Amino acid sequence: MGLPRKYLGQDEVVIRHMHSHVKELFLAGIIAVLLIAAVIAAYVFIPDSAQPWGTLAVVGVSIILAIWKILIPWLTWLTDTYTITSRRIITRTGIIAKNGHDIPLARISNVAYEHDLIDRIFGCGTLILETSADNPLRLHDIPHVEKVHVELTELLFNSDQSDEY
Repeated sequence: MGLPRKYLGQDEVVIRHMHSHVKELFLAGIIAVLLIAAVIAAYVFIPDSAQPWGTLAVVGVSIILAIWKILIPWLTWLTDTYTITSRRIITRTGIIAKNGHDIPLARISNVAYEHDLIDRIFGCGTLILETSADNPLRLHDIPHVEKVHVELTELLFNSDQSDEY
């Protein structure tokens, strides 16, 4: 699902619409497996004298932890998006209350990226967009950050070249 057309200007085209890398959900996956194991262990090992309240307590705590450590991170990952259009970079965050930030391509003075060892293993990195007005905007865990970097520099180069003629 991309950015709705109603949020784009006339003749504006979406170049790339993305979420941060799915590695952000790795810890949530491990917690999900552990919670499932805890519920199964509760059914198997809790003595009959503690039934049904002991098992219900384990299930209740597991549900609360699942909402807090699995559902909320997944919804955050799902609703936080980065969109590159032919005119701007759009960031949108928030599950219920939405926050957005748009940077016109013309305001970007430098595009850089960094990725450490873990990022290189997963094929992602941090994209750094510098403008003359602010501190750099850092977009973390961008999948295929090198490709995105090349696309952005091509957009910037082409827009600068078309302005000269």
